Amino acid sequence: MASSPDIATLSIDDFEPHLNAIFEMNSPRGMVPLQLAKTESAGQAQREGGAFSLLFVAPAGAFLPQAIYPVQHPALGIMEIFLVPVGPVPGGNGYHAVFT
Repeated sequence: MASSPDIATLSIDDFEPHLNAIFEMNSPRGMVPLQLAKTESAGQAQREGGAFSLLFVAPAGAFLPQAIYPVQHPALGIMEIFLVPVGPVPGGNGYHAVFT
């Protein structure tokens, strides 16, 4: 597994190669698989990597509340990401992350 990245330096370019890949969210209910379904640029920002958003899809079922969750990926490591449930999406439950 990769070391944990500095989340402040991540950019959309770090995530785009992993579109449709499975990430794992560590939640109070245990590990939840998240598929990275969409990456989207959100323009300029004061952060080094610019502003962008990610849409993850988890299996259908009860939603977890918005919170900061440890999310891991073999190539990116473990990242603490604020995830917001956005409702049902094709394939399951949607969770949105915004980096600004």
